[in-house]
Amino acid sequence: MNQKEKEAFIIKQYQEDEQVMVRIFIQWCHEHNLDPEKVYHEAYPAQAPNPLLKKLKEESEVFDMTVDSGTLINVLQVFGNDDLAFVVSEHAKK
Repeated sequence: MNQKEKEAFIIKQYQEDEQVMVRIFIQWCHEHNLDPEKVYHEAYPAQAPNPLLKKLKEESEVFDMTVDSGTLINVLQVFGNDDLAFVVSEHAKK
């Protein structure tokens, strides 16, 4: 594998992992009767709507599983979404 192929592989893997993170976030919001786009906007009010979030929200099926708030917060922080992790923790306390 040359350098360009390695970079492409890393980018592809990150994008796939990011989609998993967004799907976990959507599932958690569903379980808490929250709109994921509104929660995201609470964390990032100056940002435009997130196109990946919107796309996956429309495509996502609801899974028969429970997403623990602490797990979601940890996953969000791994991806550098500390502001969103904070907002999620605030909603989880309610």
